[in-house]
Amino acid sequence: MGGGEIVNTGDYEDARCLGGLIAKEGWILLNGGRASGIMEASARGAKENSGLTVGILPG
Repeated sequence: MGGGEIVNTGDYEDARCLGGLIAKEGWILLNGGRASGIMEASARGAKENSGLTVGILPG
């Protein structure tokens, strides 16, 4: 979907909705693991729908 810590409200809600849809399908959400922006929004949406999320951080 893209990244970035600075995201407008519409994009945030789109990512949150997509995360929720991923969870509802029973899929695993895999992202960069950041606690902000699009990555946070998609993970939040998945978790709100009892989904499994995996965040990958460098290092």
